[in-house]
Amino acid sequence: MPDLRAYFPRSARLLFLLLPLALALSGQALAATFHVRVDGGDAVQCTGRADAPYSGSGSAQACAWKHPSYALPSSGSPRIAGGDTLFIGPGDYMIGWGAPGSSGGRCSTGARYNCYLAPVPSGLSATARTRILGKTDSRGSCINPKLWGTERVGKIINLEGSSYVEVGCLEITDRSDCVEAHSNAAARCKSSAAPYGQWGSVGVSANNSRNVLLHDLNIHGLAHTGIRAGGLVDWELVRVNINGNGWVGWDGDIGAGSSNSGRIVMRRMEIAWNGCGQRWQTGSYWACWAQQSGGYGDGLGTATTGGQWFIEDSHIHHNTSDGIDLLYLDGAPTSSVMLRRVHAYANAGNQLKTRGNATIENSVVVGQCSWFNGRDFMVSGDHCRALGNALSITLGASHVANIRHNTITGEGDCLIVTSGGNATSRANIQNNALIGQNEYGGGGSLTCGHYADGSAAVFAFQGNLFWNVKSNQCPGGSTCGQSPRLTNITMAGFDPDPLANSPVIDRAPSVGVTNDFYRWPRPYGPAPDIGAVEVSTRR
Repeated sequence: MPDLRAYFPRSARLLFLLLPLALALSGQALAATFHVRVDGGDAVQCTGRADAPYSGSGSAQACAWKHPSYALPSSGSPRIAGGDTLFIGPGDYMIGWGAPGSSGGRCSTGARYNCYLAPVPSGLSATARTRILGKTDSRGSCINPKLWGTERVGKIINLEGSSYVEVGCLEITDRSDCVEAHSNAAARCKSSAAPYGQWGSVGVSANNSRNVLLHDLNIHGLAHTGIRAGGLVDWELVRVNINGNGWVGWDGDIGAGSSNSGRIVMRRMEIAWNGCGQRWQTGSYWACWAQQSGGYGDGLGTATTGGQWFIEDSHIHHNTSDGIDLLYLDGAPTSSVMLRRVHAYANAGNQLKTRGNATIENSVVVGQCSWFNGRDFMVSGDHCRALGNALSITLGASHVANIRHNTITGEGDCLIVTSGGNATSRANIQNNALIGQNEYGGGGSLTCGHYADGSAAVFAFQGNLFWNVKSNQCPGGSTCGQSPRLTNITMAGFDPDPLANSPVIDRAPSVGVTNDFYRWPRPYGPAPDIGAVEVSTRR
């Protein structure tokens, strides 16, 4: 590169160097703030630029729009631009056919499923995102305005092709108990002819999308899917609930372009009751079904994907198939899974499934995979599907799986199953409390602690406790033949906290894990405790 000093005076050089910063700041300065509130006006009556009601007369008034569709119409261009903020006030906003401002373009009486909002315009950068936010109260707590789907609308929040976006403080749902294409007619949504009813298919739909933050969202009761998303790069979700969606919670299989990359981060999530319908007026769950009847039921599942997946401080429970299914990671050196402080229980298949480089630590896993037995439309092949293993770990060449400081119980075939891999693969199984139960459908036999299913990987056991498992399995370096003395070891009331004089206390070697399931420091005492929970007088 030539020396700039030879061509420009000092003042010009300074201007040249500051130009990128100036452009970035000008983009932020030009960003506008818009408002939606139930007493606002339409796009002729109001500019959307003030958080004020429509006065009842005049046009182009400084007042809020009355519906998000005026910002993101189904026809024409969005009225907000990249980097803008749209605040949505408290109240309920119908999304779909018949909603204010939704007609025209792809939305017509013969295509009511197309009456969804326009894609959110991409922001300018990671520090100048386009923001779609519910209002907060004086304490900064989310008020959670409700966006509810109707007339078979295909999606509610549209992030297809949207990057550098923040969406937060919203409730996303519908007003119907039905499940799309359910095997039982009484539970099935009407789809043969309009009117279809007050149901929506998908809560959030995304593809070809990077650098998105979703936070403080309650996505529940949709007829099909909570979040349908693939082709993502660097997404983060914080305090997002994905519950009671009729087919699946998070569906990462969008067909071509499903693979993700970068960091996919999920913190403080709840993913539950997917594969069940939700009674919209009471919030109760019903019509639970799974794959044997034509449904699905995973809490989270993907197609073949890359990326570094981080799921932390999350509750994954009562999904009608697997809880977290990351079996389809591509196994590339840059792909990995980190599951930390996850509470997974009562999912009807496997609780947690991974492939490739993986770490599972400080988690409580209760494989009560027969929980749905006798409930709704679940059938025998749905209970403990894929043998109901609590953890299913698949390895390839040169992969490393670290399974450490977990408390695991279950009634499937095994508590931990590892498969695949060769002499370059390694599974470090360290400081786990492994507590067997009677195997579901096993005629009184116990679950196994660990089983290598056709795997040539190297297994390193250290500091584990095995109790009540098949064939009294006891790898070297383990504590065996002693009850773990936890607060409750039944699956229905499982409580992982050790009691006084538990053999897990101060019995684990240090493996560099510095806190526990509750985020308390580890160790407390002369050595770490086995399992997910570190005993402390501060509890």
